[in-house]
Amino acid sequence: MLWYPLAFLLALGILVTVHELGHYFAARMCGIKVLKFSIGFGRTLWSKTVGRDATEWAIALVPLGGYVKMLDEREGEVPPQQLERAFNRQPLSRRAFVVVAGPLANLALAVAIYWIMFMVGVQELKPMLGQPPVDSPAAVAGVTEGDWVRSVDGVDVRTWSELRMAVLEAHMAGRSAELRVTHGDNAHPVVLPTDSLGAKDMDGDMLRKLGLLLNQPKIDPVIGKVQAGSPAQKAGLQPGDRIVAISSEPVSHWGEVVDKVRAATGKLVSIDVVRQGHPARVELVPDTITSNGKAIGRMGAAVQAGDDHSLLIELRYGPVPALGQAFKQTWATMRLSLSMMGRMVSGDISWRNLSGPVTIADYAGQTAQMGLMPYVSFIALISISLGVLNLLPVPLLDGGHLMYYLAEFFKGSPVSERAMEIGQRIGFGVLGLLMACALFNDLNRLFFG
Repeated sequence: MLWYPLAFLLALGILVTVHELGHYFAARMCGIKVLKFSIGFGRTLWSKTVGRDATEWAIALVPLGGYVKMLDEREGEVPPQQLERAFNRQPLSRRAFVVVAGPLANLALAVAIYWIMFMVGVQELKPMLGQPPVDSPAAVAGVTEGDWVRSVDGVDVRTWSELRMAVLEAHMAGRSAELRVTHGDNAHPVVLPTDSLGAKDMDGDMLRKLGLLLNQPKIDPVIGKVQAGSPAQKAGLQPGDRIVAISSEPVSHWGEVVDKVRAATGKLVSIDVVRQGHPARVELVPDTITSNGKAIGRMGAAVQAGDDHSLLIELRYGPVPALGQAFKQTWATMRLSLSMMGRMVSGDISWRNLSGPVTIADYAGQTAQMGLMPYVSFIALISISLGVLNLLPVPLLDGGHLMYYLAEFFKGSPVSERAMEIGQRIGFGVLGLLMACALFNDLNRLFFG
């Protein structure tokens, strides 16, 4: 369980530090004096004064954010000889640059992460489809097991995640998704209606609700790896064990093992195995984790890796193409985030899609346990969300300050203190409502699945 809070705090620390460093370096570039750089709020746990400007670098008790305190006449007396280095004395363009640098730093972090990942090489699942449920939109549209999706709306898709994003974009645009699929040597179009999805259907796995299932080969139920400290290890399961039955029900492939363990949350299950030709039985209670808002069981054992990699594709590029792909991935995620936010406001998408710190911590822990690549990919995704969120025109956020500066540009003078005070109250209300809604969704997922 320590994975979850530690992974969350590490990710949050990275994101906050990068964001505030964006503000810090922009201020330094503009000649503005920085008084304090703090990661976290509240009581200071550690601090050190550094540099010619005697900037205080600090780590505070509450890690949910940070701030860069600059020399400013509105926050204290400024010596006459340092007035030119005060933030409030800077031209509008410099103040706007300092404010926007924080969100841009988060977006730059995502680009850097994706750039490195695409150069190193990323293994992902091919968009090969399994048999859709009867009467599902995919079945009605003519999808069959073994179909390989090549493009959506004329845009090539190479991975399962690209398929998910393309179908989601089609739904957000209010149109059907036109898939071009191949089956063996034959190619044919499939028009998948996405208008059957309601606001509540956006929760969890949207592709599954449309009937688009991943084609999963029937892999032998042989354990390849047992996680340390897991229920599987404590029960005595070992690499090489062939699982033949769970709770006295025979299993013939690993998919059946996964399904039965996922369904056994909080229940004692017996597992019959064949070990070096001899039968054995162990009993365990799977750990309960949250996935896509639902509680599922996990025993902490992985299937023995085979030689069949036909369902996997590796995306690897040279430095320049990888950078282009990184920008493309970041831009696509930004567009999707903004579109989701807009449709939440309009009511086209349920507010249940809004996640708070509990859900983010859950995903942080899950991806950290999956490995380095999934974890840094998660950090990139959250970094984009943080950058986009901070650019929204809501007082108290960076976007709110940019909104004031835009008004100042057209007005020819700064916004009045009274107007800023009213804006702050509105900002507190909006952010408080969003946080309350996100926390409610977190607790609802945690306790009710």
